Amino acid sequence: MDQMAQPSARIVFVTGPSGAGRSSAINVLEDLGFESIDNIPLSLIPRLVDPNNPMMRPLALGVDFRSRDFSAEGLFQLCDQLAETMRVDVLYLDCSNEVLVRRYSETRRRHPLAPDGTAQDGVLREQDLLADVRSRADVLIDTSELTVHDLRAEVETKFAEVTQQGMAVSVQSFSYKRGLPQGLDVVIDCRFLRNPHWDPELRASTGMDQEVGDFVSADPRYEEFLDRSTGLILLMLPACKAEGKAHFAIGFGCTGGQHRSVAITEKVASALAQTGWRVSIRHRELERRGATPVFNRQSGLNGEKPR
Repeated sequence: MDQMAQPSARIVFVTGPSGAGRSSAINVLEDLGFESIDNIPLSLIPRLVDPNNPMMRPLALGVDFRSRDFSAEGLFQLCDQLAETMRVDVLYLDCSNEVLVRRYSETRRRHPLAPDGTAQDGVLREQDLLADVRSRADVLIDTSELTVHDLRAEVETKFAEVTQQGMAVSVQSFSYKRGLPQGLDVVIDCRFLRNPHWDPELRASTGMDQEVGDFVSADPRYEEFLDRSTGLILLMLPACKAEGKAHFAIGFGCTGGQHRSVAITEKVASALAQTGWRVSIRHRELERRGATPVFNRQSGLNGEKPR
């Protein structure tokens, strides 16, 4: 369907196995401006939607086998029915069986599908029941290796455009030692720049500190690297937006994800925001260490503000 012809009303069904993060994802969508309802019977959903009402907020509805009258076929039929008058997506929160079993063991909760059995019995049964739903998902997020902050960033990246205008751009720093963040469209390596880690006075600081930024920018390759990286991204963004892309994620990586990638991320995000792009900033390794209280910031023409 042509992007300009898509219906404006929006509904996102949030589903997936118990323990995979469905409730957390619904909370993120609510923070983004969705009206959210969890465990709603499928038969009641058509009464909630009025695609002709211009004031209707986008809906995030949590559904799974615990919802009354839930079935994969019933959900598919409902999606097809609603898709005639509105945009419908199925967001599936997935997770490996081993991690789900561990999460249940850590919380000492009984699995709802195996109240008298083991958590593994319930996990395997639920995965089997939801297999068809998973195969039809429009957006699939595997939470096996994600923290709650990672999950929030993933959901925001994929759905923030629903309640805000324009393509959402995310600029992130990360450590190569911990692997690439999920969902990146472009990855740029900063490891060739001068490393503040080897300066004892800067080792405990981060790329958000002025002295670290000054140290990195003193590298003779810094200015050209920053200009070329920013120029490449600015070349790509309008084309991606014209193609109908709703979000675009850029990752800058260094060895530890603390100094160089953080400093470059701050600079590039600021440059993009100054040209009018709606940019969010995320420093993955600083989040994990608790080194920054704000895990995702919105950078705008009037400065930065907490999200």
